[in-house]
Amino acid sequence: MNWFSRPTTILKTVYRYGLTDIILPYIHHGWVENLVRRIPQSPEAKKQNMPVRLRLALESLGPIFVKLGQVLSTRPDLIPPAYASELAKLQDKVPPFDATLSRQQIERALGKPIAQLYAEFESEPVASASIAQVHKARLFDGTWVAVKVLRPNLGEVIDQDLALMRFAATWIERLFTDGKRLKPREVVAEFDKYLHDELDLMREAANASQLGRQFEKSNQIIVPKVYFDLCSREVMTIEWMDGTPISDVHALKAQGISLKKLARYGVEIFFTQVFSNGFFHADMHPGNILVAPDGRYIALDFGIVGSLTDYDKRYLAINFLAFFNRDYHRVATAHIESGWVPPDTRAEDLEAAVRTVCEPIFNKPLSEISFGLVLMRLFETSRRFNVEIQPQLVLLQKTLLNIEGLGRQLDPELDLWDTAKPFLVKWMDTQIGPRALLKNLKEEAPDWADILPSIPRKLNQLLDEKRQQEMRDAYLHLIASQRQQNVWLAVIAVVLFLILLLK
Repeated sequence: MNWFSRPTTILKTVYRYGLTDIILPYIHHGWVENLVRRIPQSPEAKKQNMPVRLRLALESLGPIFVKLGQVLSTRPDLIPPAYASELAKLQDKVPPFDATLSRQQIERALGKPIAQLYAEFESEPVASASIAQVHKARLFDGTWVAVKVLRPNLGEVIDQDLALMRFAATWIERLFTDGKRLKPREVVAEFDKYLHDELDLMREAANASQLGRQFEKSNQIIVPKVYFDLCSREVMTIEWMDGTPISDVHALKAQGISLKKLARYGVEIFFTQVFSNGFFHADMHPGNILVAPDGRYIALDFGIVGSLTDYDKRYLAINFLAFFNRDYHRVATAHIESGWVPPDTRAEDLEAAVRTVCEPIFNKPLSEISFGLVLMRLFETSRRFNVEIQPQLVLLQKTLLNIEGLGRQLDPELDLWDTAKPFLVKWMDTQIGPRALLKNLKEEAPDWADILPSIPRKLNQLLDEKRQQEMRDAYLHLIASQRQQNVWLAVIAVVLFLILLLK
């Protein structure tokens, strides 16, 4: 890739899709505005609305920009919902790279010839994306596996595009009226981390292994086994999974699989990950989900995961329950208690803003209310009060939208609230009240066993230290008094000496 040809390609794309219409409303420098207005626009551009034009432009710019669009789609706190919704449609399917390069990459990463690693290796990839492609192979014990291989020489391409993005982000922040609020440099930094995380297949293997442990005995989901001896940063080998794409509703019906049960499983799996495990698969779109013949989900692609602390889970549970009980005052106080709004924020002001945004939602039956939409509305309201939305919660909101859309595609009558409420109530029950107290006492018992015997000694030490401090203070006071007396004695001596001289 040439350093000069890439910016030229980007400018041509801006012209072709008329993207200057996005830029103009936010520019506050007159000469820059005049310069941008002189950029010609393709007559074809006006045939699509702006969110669609932006999506098409990113697709035409290639895999790295597609990934950027996917990251932006998870940030409805920064971009309008229409753009977030459209960018969520971005697909990064690209032609596969040469099988010879794939073999070379595997042999270099794992340090052995292919013939010593796999009993059989299919050169034709079964799937191909912007970052990696997947081959089917067989181990020497007869087990079929999926071998994911990173595209070779990605580093240079990624570094050049990221450098251009950083350059653009700096000028966006300087020239746009809303540049600082949009935090373009932070978005690019987040994208940089997201992209490099995906480039480490050992990280993805570890994610898959952890999810597999958590759902080892589940009758709702299967997580493929990871073969760590055949994994590295560039290669990942996991158990091969046969199943039906979850988007193929007709095939699922033909197999006699209950779509209603499948939809409910999806919601229960999600809330189990969030409120029981605090660790969730954050890329649960239909392309990453198969359905086993026995009706269980099969999870694939573990490059993007989210994790939640007990604090995050408590915040979510309180807000969900308060929202659906229409207790907007509790929503406001929860935000203030969390420290996510400035401490001088009036709860009544935030309560009024939340009520204005969310009350119209509740004019629908609960079964028609979107959890993802509730979170999105919450983030939009929070933005007005200068809330710093936590990345893990935005990732969770994007995953919830995926699960919700998928569930209602399978079962249009799915009552998400009815399915989710038991998880929220149970989790809150374990965090607040007698059960929570008993649980905390059990968890803290080993520490208390160590601490209690030493309390008398520590109290005695504390008292000794207090006595010693009192003695030190008394000594210092005595010295200060003595110094003061010495000064007065010196003054008296001087006065007496002067009197004697005068006589």
